[in-house]
Amino acid sequence: MNISDWKSMVGEATGATAGWFQSVDLSWIDPASNVLLAVALVFACIILWGLNLIALPGNWLAVLLLALYAWLGPEQGRAAISVTPVIAAAICAVAAEILEFAAGALGAKRAGGSRRGTIMAVVGSMIGAVLGAIIGLPIPIIGSVLAAILFAGMGATAGAMYGEWTDGRSWKESWAVGHAAFWGRTFGTLGKVSVGAIIVLIAIMAVIF
Repeated sequence: MNISDWKSMVGEATGATAGWFQSVDLSWIDPASNVLLAVALVFACIILWGLNLIALPGNWLAVLLLALYAWLGPEQGRAAISVTPVIAAAICAVAAEILEFAAGALGAKRAGGSRRGTIMAVVGSMIGAVLGAIIGLPIPIIGSVLAAILFAGMGATAGAMYGEWTDGRSWKESWAVGHAAFWGRTFGTLGKVSVGAIIVLIAIMAVIF
């Protein structure tokens, strides 16, 4: 299915709104601008990929961006992309959610964590990820990514332990939950970031071939 067929199909389903998108005239975009749009798409997907490190839906935002680009972007030329990469990216995003959910089963809840401990583990992991990304800056890209993943796990541990302790549990019980939260968060983030990298690769391949 090409983009024109996709627009026509959606236009029949959604009426006037989709009809407006179909009428958007992008003929003014020259080949050089198409290349710039393609480069901007890839860089934007890379930035969104990084949001996975702080527990934000970076993969789904990248899928949405790819869908908008396929719909409103150039329909001809090397910079144009079809619906196929969008579908592939969406499948990857679903797979990432499944991986994160499976890893979460090894986290605070499986260790008998309370609702408060689970929430604080998420908050702690977000704070830890941001802190780790900053600490890892001296080593470009790789340093920030690895440090963010490690510190996210440590933050999840601290958050889960604090949540359990304030919920009336002993430090020993809190540590068991925190330990489980560390591994659940670490493996969940690794899975989601790895799949996010595949989505970025899909975006790159889509605008090159």
